[in-house]
Amino acid sequence: MQQISKDKFTVVGNSKVEAEKISKPSLSFWKDVFMRFRQNKLAIAGLVILILLIIMAIIGPYLTKYDYRTNDLNIANQPPSAEHYFGTDDLGRDVFARVWYGAKISLFIGVAAAAIDLIIGVLWGGIAGYRGGKTDEYMMRIADVLYGIPYLLLVILLMVVLGSQKGSIASLATMILAMSITGWINMARIVRGQVLSLKNQEYILASRTLGASVTRIMGKHLIPNAMGPILVTLTLTIPSAIFTEAFLSYLGLGLTPPLASWGTMANDGIAAMTYYPWRLFFPAILICLTIFAFNVIGDGIRDALDPRLRK
Repeated sequence: MQQISKDKFTVVGNSKVEAEKISKPSLSFWKDVFMRFRQNKLAIAGLVILILLIIMAIIGPYLTKYDYRTNDLNIANQPPSAEHYFGTDDLGRDVFARVWYGAKISLFIGVAAAAIDLIIGVLWGGIAGYRGGKTDEYMMRIADVLYGIPYLLLVILLMVVLGSQKGSIASLATMILAMSITGWINMARIVRGQVLSLKNQEYILASRTLGASVTRIMGKHLIPNAMGPILVTLTLTIPSAIFTEAFLSYLGLGLTPPLASWGTMANDGIAAMTYYPWRLFFPAILICLTIFAFNVIGDGIRDALDPRLRK
């Protein structure tokens, strides 16, 4: 049979060598999450707002020559001007300095309460989900009992019990403690659900067969693989804590002077809203911006972690 020369043939499409080439570098899970998060314009806008608020909370009080606690009744209730950027309150204190000092306090309360909720919730939910059985039953029933206690009543009781410890630091610690006693329960439930769905996976069974300890399995496998829902819950816990502080301060159960937070400033400004609206406007708008920023960031992280949205 006559052999046909290869020169008479033309390769259509990619050659074998070109077909085996990797068209683009491989992406890790978190790089893929970051790329999809970056495509969410609303989440990026929330991230920019949050970064600006944090920067102003750090440098804002130093952008004016006035102190957040200095009183001067001669300049009480002055409207916003070149001298007082956000005006003054009824005691002649500079609202601009107080707003950004209050930002520091409000953000600290939100982050501190969320951090405590994260630690307790991950430990409690992780142990309950991994152990299962009666351990899970007892631990989650305890969480249900705590969750059933009226939140506001618990805060008032703590204020009464710890009321003898006067001082700004004591009131700040009391506020964080009050929000953390039951605030971790939602995190614990989410972590428990994730651990229950992951602990029977093949790689967990393999680690257990190879003699891995409970601490290693939790720290190396279960918690890292449940980090997506944990991050989403954490980003939604921080604005909830900030709003709770503002709400309690609005009711007069918040921080004691000379500490200033957005909630205490809103409480002071509501009485003067008709004649001096700037005293309420600035802390209220910053509360709204902060809650908006955290909520859209949380939504963006949730969408980026959703496997159904991957292409």
